Amino acid sequence: MTTVISLTFNPVAENTYIVYDNDSLEAIIFDPGCFTNAEEEELSRTIEKLQLKPVKLINTHCHFDHIFGNDYVMKKYGLELGIHELEKDILQAAPVVVNMYGMPPMTPSPPADYFIAEGESITLGDARFDVLFCPGHSPGSICFYNKAEHYLIAGDVLFDGSIGRTDLPGGDHQTLIGSILTKLMPLPDETIVYPGHGGSTTIGKERQSNPFLV
Repeated sequence: MTTVISLTFNPVAENTYIVYDNDSLEAIIFDPGCFTNAEEEELSRTIEKLQLKPVKLINTHCHFDHIFGNDYVMKKYGLELGIHELEKDILQAAPVVVNMYGMPPMTPSPPADYFIAEGESITLGDARFDVLFCPGHSPGSICFYNKAEHYLIAGDVLFDGSIGRTDLPGGDHQTLIGSILTKLMPLPDETIVYPGHGGSTTIGKERQSNPFLV
């Protein structure tokens, strides 16, 4: 079994997820958004308090708010970075985009060490996460579905009562809707959705009441 911890970081309130195996205490860090030294310390303090052993760093997509902490995490824990191949340009462009938004300069993320594609799975102890390719918010958005434990690490694809914005470079509204309808809505109603911003929801709730889908 696994445990999901959510930490909210940076000026746009991004959710960083630490998912760990309850037996081995090995952990995956998804989308480290820590921007300040204090946020970096909060991330490490959480990991140390629980005596976790980070073994993977994964970006669901590479918009700046989800990668602020990549450099810190990679150096602190000696991890390699996994992304979808279509996110390479988004990852590289992040410091320029941050400047365009008038935010303080960010530490650029190192390039990805490996690519993650649909049809693959990520393991953590005995847990398995199926990779779902869900473009639309960004070209290479990927979600991670733990079928046995009924939850999804969703990035910015689907939110509680909303969907990811599609007005950023590489975004496309119809593509995103198609991704959600074909990849996420077939999941069981009880599937918990852990999104990149805001609180968690379920597939059943979004199927019934999300205004973008009904």
